[in-house]
Amino acid sequence: MSVRDLVYGVYEKRLTARLDRSRIPRHVGVIMDGNRRWAKSVGEQIATGHQRGADKIHDLLGWCEEAGVEVVTLWLFSTDNFNRPADELADLLRIIEGSVRSLAETGRWRVRPLGALDLLPGDFARTLKEIGARTADNPGLVVNAAIGYGGRQEIADAVRSLLQEQAERGTSIEDLAQVIDVEHIAQHLYTRGLPDPDLLIRTSGEQRLSGFMLWQSAHSEFYFCEAFWPAFRKIDFLRALRDYSLRQRRYGA
Repeated sequence: MSVRDLVYGVYEKRLTARLDRSRIPRHVGVIMDGNRRWAKSVGEQIATGHQRGADKIHDLLGWCEEAGVEVVTLWLFSTDNFNRPADELADLLRIIEGSVRSLAETGRWRVRPLGALDLLPGDFARTLKEIGARTADNPGLVVNAAIGYGGRQEIADAVRSLLQEQAERGTSIEDLAQVIDVEHIAQHLYTRGLPDPDLLIRTSGEQRLSGFMLWQSAHSEFYFCEAFWPAFRKIDFLRALRDYSLRQRRYGA
């Protein structure tokens, strides 16, 4: 073990010991950004960057379990990712499918695929739905795998679902316009039934949401980390929790 590893180990233990366990976020969302830039920085292929990023997910979920987090939402594939070059897109979807399968195979977590799944290749979409059903009764963390996800798309889908539901009940547009409120829309989001995220983490140094959980993040705390996602360490996660615990959440007040 190198001196650097020893120093990081000591620092990690110190951060862990000083965490305020009464102020751990219940729901953490993660924008796992920087796979391609990490690969370029170390002279690897883009697919290697995506695979290393996928491998990091198990580490993150273990850290979340240790800390007492209950729900984790991982942005694995955005609607914008459909614009990637065909060869990279094929590699990325293959790696994501393998990653979601590996999460399900642990038997530890409830894996909930969410997003516009019908935009994905048919076999992949069916696999995701089967995994969601098969892990629904698992103990432990709820792991939302956001695939084919975009915040604007989610809101549009929620409104469309709400309108279809009300139309089936015979509700007129005029009547719906009189009563519709934010709760009606929230009940049709991909994350319905789950708490909104308390903490959103984005890696790679970018300081924007890029459409991630636009509706649910109204009162979330944001933490932006310089590390590329494949290089994200436990101490980076612990720093995010420490930063969150020191904030005064005002919920718009």
